[in-house]
Amino acid sequence: MRVELRAEARQDLVEGAWFYEQQREGLGDYFTDRLFEDLGRLETEAGIHATVFGLHRKMSKRFPFAIYYRIEESVIDVVAILDCRRDPNAIAARLRRTNG
Repeated sequence: MRVELRAEARQDLVEGAWFYEQQREGLGDYFTDRLFEDLGRLETEAGIHATVFGLHRKMSKRFPFAIYYRIEESVIDVVAILDCRRDPNAIAARLRRTNG
């Protein structure tokens, strides 16, 4: 299977990297590298994660972020990559908007 990120998920990564870069120089790159490792693991792990808000949710190994995805034939469709520290209602609303 191949992993595909929607535009919204790519923007989530950019925003997360920016946030961490503001905390400490170089941390944004570290964040991005770790999240891409997590995304790469989806190629072999897809489908084993709990379903939340109608999507599979893989927790990042190093950061408090969750990768929300669905499996469509041979594609892992990454819908969002969200900070778990956000209000659960805001996460649900975002996923409803994106997941439509």
